[in-house]
Amino acid sequence: MASSFLPEEPDSPIVKTQIPGPASKEYIAKLDQVFDTRSLNMLADYTKSIGNYIIDPDGNTLLDVYAQIASIPVGYNNPALKKAAESPEMITALINRPALGNFPSHDWADILETGILKVAPKGLNQVFTGMAGSDANETAFKAAFMWRRQRDRGGPAVEFTEEELSSSMLNQSPGASDLSILSFKSAFHGRLFGTLSTTRSKPIHKLDIPAFDWPHATFPQLKYPLEEHEAENAQAEADSLAEVEHLIQNYHVPPAAVIVEPVQSEGGDNHASPAFFRGLRALTKKHGVLLIVDEVQTGVGATGKFWAHDHWDLPDPPDMVTFSKKAQTAGYYYGDPSLRPNKPYRQFNTWMGDPARALLFRAIVDEIQRHDLVANTARVGDYLYGQLAGLAEKYPGQFENLRGKGQGTFIAFDNPKRDAFLKKAKTFGVNIGGSGESAVRLRPMLIFEKHHADILLAALEKVVTS
Repeated sequence: MASSFLPEEPDSPIVKTQIPGPASKEYIAKLDQVFDTRSLNMLADYTKSIGNYIIDPDGNTLLDVYAQIASIPVGYNNPALKKAAESPEMITALINRPALGNFPSHDWADILETGILKVAPKGLNQVFTGMAGSDANETAFKAAFMWRRQRDRGGPAVEFTEEELSSSMLNQSPGASDLSILSFKSAFHGRLFGTLSTTRSKPIHKLDIPAFDWPHATFPQLKYPLEEHEAENAQAEADSLAEVEHLIQNYHVPPAAVIVEPVQSEGGDNHASPAFFRGLRALTKKHGVLLIVDEVQTGVGATGKFWAHDHWDLPDPPDMVTFSKKAQTAGYYYGDPSLRPNKPYRQFNTWMGDPARALLFRAIVDEIQRHDLVANTARVGDYLYGQLAGLAEKYPGQFENLRGKGQGTFIAFDNPKRDAFLKKAKTFGVNIGGSGESAVRLRPMLIFEKHHADILLAALEKVVTS
């Protein structure tokens, strides 16, 4: 059955060789001479990949429900994105890349307003653009620290003291503030120096890298099925919120902000209830601490809402929302004018984003809205979750702790032999990713339809029965 959105797409997966096959192995050997290939999952031929299917040099055609670690929104070689890439506007942006802080183009405001800001989270009407998810979070941290110290001084008009100016050059206080960012156990927020101190998903990410003395709270470890563990889960969330409040009030390096993922994606696809996040927002408001919501992986439609935190029904919006991945650009949204530093060059780098990527995101937004792809993802996700629940009953122990109900296609389950499960899935024509110690995470594109779900479900059943 052809795709409703990309008719050129294959009808089904095709597996011709082992993966990697002989042609891929040849390319990999060549690449390994100049580039570290030890983390390589699969070598792709992007000139042939199309829609929901990733194709390798041997002609193996796999249904891709990993999508470049949740980063492809509307399919490989989408014609609408190709058209945007060939536009005069894009060509100008690519060959005349501006240093946006100093030399923005005359139409930069229009590009932002018709793309990135067109889908801004409720209550947030400004953006600082960046290069990647780690960069988005790192610059959000800087904004939080500058906001907090500005508040402590008495406002944006209060000048820095000579002691602050001189001590900052020695990496000492008061110029280098004694402040922190509070994150959660199993969180992932990036691998730059600041973000790495808030990342706590795997030791391999952090080994040998100096880290800040920043606090972390326990993220609620919910038990499944949710309806059978309501009291226990409510207690776990209450305990987590109590721990957060204790750390805000007592940690020896005071938090300027709390950062949280709507779903802890790299740490094992860990969920919490909307009530938990409303409680977290209330705590941050109560204690004058900012709330940063890391939507790098959850944002842009994958959960059946454009932004995953829309599921929470917050009375007040987050202070900042970071984004990247499916947006194909990066940055953070904010609404409070005091989150703009009081002086120029405090939040600054050469590029400060990339107009070419902003133009691409604009085309992605247009394609999402033209085909109502967020609603499509919600519908298909509900179907997929229901069918996976049936497989979980049919094959006990193989689809454990199924989670993501009502969260679009942002679904995961645990498997006792996860790594072997993922490898075997390729032999049945499906590319899937994992997270945490045992989770199989599904990250399809927004153009993933019911018939794609049926192909995936048939492959998963073959994996556990072969």
